[in-house]
Amino acid sequence: MIRRAAAIYSIVVGASMLGMWGLFYSVGTIPELATQPVRIMFHIVAECFTAAALIVAGVGLVRGRSWGGRLYLLATGALLYTVIQSPGYFWQQGDYGFIVMFAVLLLVGIVLLVGMTKQMARSKRCSS
Repeated sequence: MIRRAAAIYSIVVGASMLGMWGLFYSVGTIPELATQPVRIMFHIVAECFTAAALIVAGVGLVRGRSWGGRLYLLATGALLYTVIQSPGYFWQQGDYGFIVMFAVLLLVGIVLLVGMTKQMARSKRCSS
């Protein structure tokens, strides 16, 4: 149950991150491209790596690959960093809807991370 929920969460959140940045770029709502291009490009690249790792981890979990759980832990760690760091930008912009979204992603991410960690620990004990 937790593995399936983690897989769905990973794939949906990863795809949403890529879609969000694609949308922001296509409609020209990334003003930092003009004012702080190097900083924002590093930020976008890091988020794209996070998104790709989430998607691959989710697929690995769905397919029952042994590496899926380990990649999920790494990708979710990167995601938790971004959902803690990113709300500050939107807070300054007065865009509180994004803050609520990040809070939900953080809470769900923590619950799934704890659940997956426990499940992986149980599986490891049973196989030893």
